[in-house]
This record gives sequence, C-alpha cells and structure tokens, in this order.
Amino acid sequence: MTLLILSQLLALAGLLAGVYGITIRYAETKTRALPADKSPIKGNISHGIAYAFTTGMMPWAKESTRIHAIAYLRGIGFHVGIFTALGALLISPFWGMLPSLLSSMLIWVLTLGAFLGAAGGILRIVEHNLRGLSLPDDHFAVWLMTIWMAAAALALWNAGVLIPFYILSAITLAYIPLGKIRHCLYFFFSRAFFGKFFGRRAVFPHPEVVK
Repeated sequence: MTLLILSQLLALAGLLAGVYGITIRYAETKTRALPADKSPIKGNISHGIAYAFTTGMMPWAKESTRIHAIAYLRGIGFHVGIFTALGALLISPFWGMLPSLLSSMLIWVLTLGAFLGAAGGILRIVEHNLRGLSLPDDHFAVWLMTIWMAAAALALWNAGVLIPFYILSAITLAYIPLGKIRHCLYFFFSRAFFGKFFGRRAVFPHPEVVK
C-alpha cells in the first residue's frame, strides 16, 4: 500500500468520523426540549422560518452586516473557500481530469479563502473586542480551516502536496463535531428557532405596514 493510498484512507476515515460525530450531535440536539411558547399565534410560523433561511440572511436584513459590510464579505469569502475545499477533497481522485481553467479557478478561490481566513485569525488576535470574545477553540478552528484551504490550493497546484493535504483533511473532518466548527449544524437549528419565534409573533416577515 502506497503512502498516497494510505493518506486517502485516512482522509476517508476522518470524513466518516466527522459525519458520525455530527449525526450524534444532531440526535442529541433534537432530544433537547424547547421552552413552551405560550404567546398567541399572530403570524404564520412557516413563513417566518422561510424568511429566516432566505431574505433574513441577506446583508441588508441585519444591522450588524449593514454596518460592518467588509467583515460580512470576508466571512462569506471564508466560508465559500471552506466549502470549495470540501468539494475539492471529494473529487480529488479525479483532479487530473479537470480542465486547466477549472483547476485554476479552484486554486484562486481556495487561496482567497485562506487569505480571508488568515485575516480573520489575525483580527481575533489584534482587535480588542474580538480578542476578548475569542476562546482557544475559536483561534484553533479559524487557523485549522485556513491552513486546510491553503493545503488544498497547493495540492491542486503541486501533486506533491497531496499526502499532507489528505492527512490535514483527516484531522479537519474528524475535528468538526468536537470544536467550534460544529456550528455548521447548530446554524440550522438557530435559524429555524429564530424564524419560528418571530414568525409566530408576525414580526418576520415584516408586515406590509412596517415596510
């Protein structure tokens, strides 16, 4: 068995461990009882949930993103890079079949994502408010994802980096349900609760009179 195949199997094991961990987290979260909402139903709950996952996620719908547009765009680019790295990992056995233009696009997206991730990591160190809010896991998660995206870009550019990329992928994927990165699961619960809570009260979507 070659080192390349061994590293691929290791990455697969990391992926399975991550999926298993997220599944356990999901099952645990589903069993947690929510406080009874005794407020009268004034609006449509399903419309509130739909708003939370669509228009309510747009930058103009949140005061924080309207005020901090650059930070919002940095976060969007960072997460696009993460999903691109995951997609690149899944199709990595077929990288040699990709058109050169597509490979170049992937490299640029991953490089940009890594750059934005590094910027976010540095901000957590030097910016007073972010530094006060950041736990060790916050720092570790940001830099792990940043290095992972950079490794993916390098592996696409130079096949000699494939083995380190697979090893790093195994670590990253296995860590997802253990640290802050598991917010990829809790995001859906929080948005659904947000939409249900305010949709019930006819706050979201905004009534026509408010618009």
